[in-house]
Amino acid sequence: MDGRTALITGSTGGIGKETARGLARLGMRVLLVGRDEGRAAAAAEELKRDTGNGEIAAFTADVTRQRDLRRLAGQVRDRYDALHVLINNAAANRPRHELTEDGVETDFAANVLAPFVLTRLLLPLLRASAPARVVNITGGIPKGAIDLANLQGERRYVGLLDSQYNHTKRILMAMSYEFAQRLPGTEVTINVAYPGHGFTPGNREMTIGMFPLAARPLAPLLRLAMPVLFGAKAISKASRSSVYLASSDEVAGVHGSYFDLRSRRAEWPSFATDPRNREAIWRLCTRLER
Repeated sequence: MDGRTALITGSTGGIGKETARGLARLGMRVLLVGRDEGRAAAAAEELKRDTGNGEIAAFTADVTRQRDLRRLAGQVRDRYDALHVLINNAAANRPRHELTEDGVETDFAANVLAPFVLTRLLLPLLRASAPARVVNITGGIPKGAIDLANLQGERRYVGLLDSQYNHTKRILMAMSYEFAQRLPGTEVTINVAYPGHGFTPGNREMTIGMFPLAARPLAPLLRLAMPVLFGAKAISKASRSSVYLASSDEVAGVHGSYFDLRSRRAEWPSFATDPRNREAIWRLCTRLER
């Protein structure tokens, strides 16, 4: 892995940070991205000490803001002549319907639009560094359906059995599948990893109102159980699929595939491969891109 460079969004904590740690231990140059400059710098110093890898750099960007994504892509292009791996890991899980400065619902902006925009911005650099890989990290509950009339939570944000976070993670899968169909895969591959569950900073910030209605009676118990069941060990385990897709020779050239939390190739859910879903989501992302 020496000489290869990986950029990981949302990597100052949780699964993203453990993914960065795993790749740094393999000898890759790792570019961390976080919203807070101090946390990003501290994470970079921690990983340097822990892994003995001095090739770790920190960048600051709020992935819900497209001006930040453009600035990030420009900084990476200016500082590095190659990028071999892009891991779109950053995510948002808001308690209520909110719009970003670009007029996009926040969960959709972070979980769907940011991977779409950042991949397109960095695609020329990835192609120039071929073979290169893009890994999109899904999450939540990868089952159910995609409601094309509610992509940005316009009609319903948290329902009886579902939340906008879960919904946008399914939308990300459909967008990723469509992106892979539009990209030859000879120079740059795109795959999706499902990490499983971990008690990440995002989970710690969840309020009872963010749980689907049917789960709210159990929410206090879940909040007590999560640190025990899905603590540090689980977070490290949850990073394995993204580290595997970013680094393993076994998946060199594998394109347009979905991998489960055990790093096994899995069948795409029907909502992700449905042409109607894919086309509608692609059109929306293209329209929202600034």
